[in-house]
Amino acid sequence: MGNNRNVRSSFIRLMWHRIGEDDIPGLSAQLAYYFLLSLFPLLIVLFTLIPYIPIPHQDILAVIREFAPVDTMKFIEKTTGEIMSHRSGGLLSFGIIGTIWSASNGINAIVRAFNKAYDVKESRSFIVARGMAILLTVGMIFVFIFALILPIFGKEIGIFVFTQFGYVDLFIKLWNTFSIVGSAIILFVIFTGLYWIAPNVRLRCRSAFPGAAFATVGWIVSSFGLSFYVGNFSNYTITYGSIGAVIVLMIWLYISAFIIILGGEINAYFTKKNRSNC
Repeated sequence: MGNNRNVRSSFIRLMWHRIGEDDIPGLSAQLAYYFLLSLFPLLIVLFTLIPYIPIPHQDILAVIREFAPVDTMKFIEKTTGEIMSHRSGGLLSFGIIGTIWSASNGINAIVRAFNKAYDVKESRSFIVARGMAILLTVGMIFVFIFALILPIFGKEIGIFVFTQFGYVDLFIKLWNTFSIVGSAIILFVIFTGLYWIAPNVRLRCRSAFPGAAFATVGWIVSSFGLSFYVGNFSNYTITYGSIGAVIVLMIWLYISAFIIILGGEINAYFTKKNRSNC
């Protein structure tokens, strides 16, 4: 019992030390900036692809609305609506280029943070590193689209099946209750792939699980926590005016970036520990 307590205390102290040593706050601010740059180009791509995929734009926004603070969600909806009202034939290509470039910069920032966590330098060439970042970006976009399509078809199929047995109302209640579980599973898969592929270290897939689990739970809890705080105890719109929504968005992105990078530090800790025990 005492040994377990000492291990937990040592782990927490080490993580606290690594936060300062690897400048996680600074890297999180950098990553939040790239997240902001890639958010709206990504939404442009998804909205422009709507005529070709069976996803209403409200379903796309619903995924973000599930976690984002209220003021942030209003800002995203307003900005996206203004962009889409002036869309042109070249908007899709602009959105794709902007998303891939901005998001791949974000992936590069994540790679640098993970390499620092593992105490390794980036030995891959610029072309390989950028190509990997672009592939990860494209892969995450497809996973995001799949995450949107699956619930839509899953719900429709479930309603059809359960209607035959007269339990459609029960199915809808269960579906709404456990939808967060599906979101958590998808997030876990995304984080696992990111933690496994991005660092310049040969890793087994399962070595990415601790950080992926932490990032999934941490991101969901922090998103709901920030949303609850902003909605009940603070009103940035009153304090800062129209820019308040941007401030809340940046805080949300910063917290998200901090959790992602800290998940990489956790994976690095367990990887080094396992190798030292071999």
